[in-house]
Amino acid sequence: MFEPVPSHTSVSLGTQKVRVAVLVSGNGSNLQSIIDHIEEGKLNASIACVISNREDAFALERAKKHQLPSFYLNHRSFSDRRSFDAAVLEIVREHSAELVVLAGFNRILSTVLLDAFPLAILNIHPALLPAFPGNHAQRLALQHGVKIAGCTVHFVDPGTDTGPIIAQAAVPVLDGDTEETLSRRILREEHRLYPGVIRLFTEGRIRVEGRRVFISPGEQDSSEYLENPRF
Repeated sequence: MFEPVPSHTSVSLGTQKVRVAVLVSGNGSNLQSIIDHIEEGKLNASIACVISNREDAFALERAKKHQLPSFYLNHRSFSDRRSFDAAVLEIVREHSAELVVLAGFNRILSTVLLDAFPLAILNIHPALLPAFPGNHAQRLALQHGVKIAGCTVHFVDPGTDTGPIIAQAAVPVLDGDTEETLSRRILREEHRLYPGVIRLFTEGRIRVEGRRVFISPGEQDSSEYLENPRF
C-alpha cells in the first residue's frame, strides 16, 4: 500500500537552474532524451551525476560520451536497501543535485532518499497509472485488452509507482500490437514527456495539494496538459 501525501500539503517546487541526478539500470534512452534537450537549449538544467546499480548498463556509456560524472554501485555489495541508498545519497549530495530522476532504475527507494528529497524525486512508468504498476506494464495492457495505453511521470513515494501523478501521455493500442511494438510507441512519448516535466520543475510550475498535482500557467495554454500534453 502507498502512503498518501497528507491532504493539507501544498508545495511549490523548482528553481531557475536545477542540477539533476539521474539513476539508471539499463539502456538509458530516457537519459539520452534529457541530455539532448539540455544540449539543444530546450531544458534549463544540468546533469550533476549519473548513477547505476548495474555495471553493464549502456546508460553509463551514454553518460561518459557526454563527459558526465558517472558511478556504478553494486547493490549486492550492501547489506540492505537503506545502506545502498545512503551510498547513492552521498554521491548525489557531493554533486549538489537538487532533483533526482529515475530513468529505468530498477530499485525501489527507501526512506533514506525519499526523506532527503521530498517531492523532488521523479519516475516515469510505461502505463497510465494507477493501472498496471510494477513490471511488464505493456504486457499487462495487452493481456487486459485496453484500447489506450501510455506513460506517466509521477513523484516517487514508498510504494511501487504510487506517487502523485504529474503528467501522462496516451497512445492507442493497435490490433496487431505486440509487447515490443507497443513498448516502442510508448517510449517515443516517454522521450517527450519526461524532459517536459523536468522543465516544469525548473520553472517552478508544479504544485502539489494532497495527491493532486497542478501545473501553473505558462506560455502554453493550460488545456495542453489535459490530454497528451505538448511541452
